[in-house]
Amino acid sequence: MVNPPPPSAAAASASTPAKPPWLRVKAPLQERVGPVSGLLADLQLNTVCQEASCPNIGECFAAGTATFLIMGPSCTRACPYCDIDFVRHPRPLDPGEPRRLAEAVQRLDLKHVVITSVNRDDLADGGAAQFAACVRAVQQCCPGATIELLVPDFCGDHKALALTMAATPHVLNHNVETVPRLYRRVRPQGRYERSLDLLEEVRRHWPRTYTKSGLMVGLGEENDEVLTVLEDLRQRQVDIVTIGQYLSPGPKHLPVDRFVTPEDFDRFREYGEALGFLQVVSTPLTRSSYQAEQVKRLMLEHPR
Repeated sequence: MVNPPPPSAAAASASTPAKPPWLRVKAPLQERVGPVSGLLADLQLNTVCQEASCPNIGECFAAGTATFLIMGPSCTRACPYCDIDFVRHPRPLDPGEPRRLAEAVQRLDLKHVVITSVNRDDLADGGAAQFAACVRAVQQCCPGATIELLVPDFCGDHKALALTMAATPHVLNHNVETVPRLYRRVRPQGRYERSLDLLEEVRRHWPRTYTKSGLMVGLGEENDEVLTVLEDLRQRQVDIVTIGQYLSPGPKHLPVDRFVTPEDFDRFREYGEALGFLQVVSTPLTRSSYQAEQVKRLMLEHPR
């Protein structure tokens, strides 16, 4: 079945349900987020917190944490749910980025570091070497920090994945984002099975690394489809899963189809825990890197 194109901005605005009270967050205070923002600007670093308009930016910046966005700030894919800018030919990689990122980790005194990237389909390795360089730079200056990578699918190139994994991150995160029925509409340049294969490849060849994935809800999926995705991820022995409400960044993006209730998020969590995930974070405001520092505790409880 061919999925219909996204509705016009006017139609989307008229059909989008009103935002419920459980999704309202206080605007971050400048005096709380300013020091982190200033440090990032000083070191010429990007964060997904800023580029993707994350609703938790106030909480995370106030706690002195951030998810670093490397190889950005522009992306070679134009996913209609995402607020990161699309360009066909991004700027060249910055060889000084790994060093500056490691300096930020040191200055923020981070104990758990999350590094993600835009898609760089213009690069032969999809940016794998830059991921590895960033991991090694952090390991050198902050050997006690645990490192979580949130990677793209590398267009299914397992050699690129191996190049990234050679740097030995503690956690490898790759989001499936949505249910397979909606991929053509939500993630047109992605492939559901390709994402599952990447996660399975990590578990097969790097069994000491914790694997993680996540998805958004509220894009037109049914609850049963979410449960099936959880089953698919667990069959690949994924350890951690995150589920959060999709919030449209603006009128040019996909509209919200529904606001999933906190009770349904609880059901997703309970089902995932019954399947055997080590951790299921399922709340309306959950994002893939939200409260990622909890992974450090999980690693102590389930050592490998």
